[in-house]
Amino acid sequence: MRITILTISDRASRGEYEDISGPAIEDWLKKTVSTPIEIERRIVSDGVEVVRDALVELCDQEQVGMVLTTGGTGPAPRDLTPEAMQAVITKPLPGFGELMRRTSLNYVPTAILSRQEAGVRGKTFVLNLPGSPASIEVCLNAVFAAVPYCLELIGAGFLDTDPNVLKSHRPGKK
Repeated sequence: MRITILTISDRASRGEYEDISGPAIEDWLKKTVSTPIEIERRIVSDGVEVVRDALVELCDQEQVGMVLTTGGTGPAPRDLTPEAMQAVITKPLPGFGELMRRTSLNYVPTAILSRQEAGVRGKTFVLNLPGSPASIEVCLNAVFAAVPYCLELIGAGFLDTDPNVLKSHRPGKK
């Protein structure tokens, strides 16, 4: 399965800031996913049009199975990832954002400011993650058990996890 990690950051896209969230997501995937995956990392600037266009390209032209974004989900003026998502996804999956926020609130009170979303476009699952590596791990640990089954349901392909790290949940299977 092809997975793209899309870091959304003005400073990182200009080379003024080292992207630490993209590598954190890649490391988490490599320790958790047990089936073969191909991971690509990209960096784009903040902004509705830039993020929207990158997501459409990844979903429609490149037909990746999953896009994990990081950054741009807060309330700051340039945090526009959710707006780009709304322009791209055809099936919102609000439970992912709800669970990530609820779980993150156990660690930081500012989790309430997060506007993370998830959804489907064609055969691609898109999940918005925060920019902090610690928060990324909390969020992925909270929601990823449902991701492999979601990928199957939308026709993206098969992905499984190492049950010693995180057990995937598929209804009817133990």
